[in-house]
Amino acid sequence: MGSFVLHGNIIDSESPERLRVAADSYLVCEEGRCTGVFSALPERFSGLPLTDFGDRLILPGMTDLHLHAPQFAFRGLGMDLELLDWLNARTFPEEAKYADLSYAALAYGQFVDCLRRSATTRAVVFGTVHPAATTLLMELLEASGLVSYVGKVNMDRDCPDALREADAAASLAATEQWLASARFVHTKPILTPRFVPSCSDALLQGLGELAARRGLPVQSHLSENYSEIAWIRELCPRSKNYGDAYAQFDLFGGRYPCIMAHCVHSNEDEQALMKENGVFIAHSPESNM
Repeated sequence: MGSFVLHGNIIDSESPERLRVAADSYLVCEEGRCTGVFSALPERFSGLPLTDFGDRLILPGMTDLHLHAPQFAFRGLGMDLELLDWLNARTFPEEAKYADLSYAALAYGQFVDCLRRSATTRAVVFGTVHPAATTLLMELLEASGLVSYVGKVNMDRDCPDALREADAAASLAATEQWLASARFVHTKPILTPRFVPSCSDALLQGLGELAARRGLPVQSHLSENYSEIAWIRELCPRSKNYGDAYAQFDLFGGRYPCIMAHCVHSNEDEQALMKENGVFIAHSPESNM
């Protein structure tokens, strides 16, 4: 986050509809912030270190609003399975391995190294239920130079024993423990109830109160799969829709940022609630396909 100059063909977004191209130009950063783009380097910046990228393109980094770090190890596998079967067959067995910090260090190290070398410079990331492994993930991301939000997952029901937290109180205590260690400059915490089926009402209530007390953002999943939505109707008969199952516990935007992943089958009422509360949607097109 220093002061420097880059030379090349610089592209950015002038508006959501229009790209701006500055060929053979100089991008100046001072103390980590962009000062401007110049066709010729002003004399006052001549003392800054300059990296010449020649005829290559320089563009802003991409932002990924929804990443599961522990799923990196089996990416591309199990694409023949529907969501709930896939969770039980692939995801939950892999996430249970992160109780072992040596395994977490190896797997998360590979994930962060790949992310660091990609076009993504900002990311919002799911960890697992394990506080120590999630803090380790945050340490690796902080050292990488990327900017991120990372969440320790909460689950106290309807998941394998190896991942199920004892109860809402235990899950909230583990979250508080993790938050106490999650003090970084460029890597910040985000509350992460995995999804409504894996969180009891007491846990959702506690997370909503924690979000309000600390002003923390929230991430979770919404309306990804028809079987999942049908399950929500059984678990939450009082809710008008899946989004309302979060909103009842103050976990659906409004006072603080909220990201909901997928939203493939959100009906008009749910979309209206998202718009009213300013909920961000992470579409995840490859996953949704």
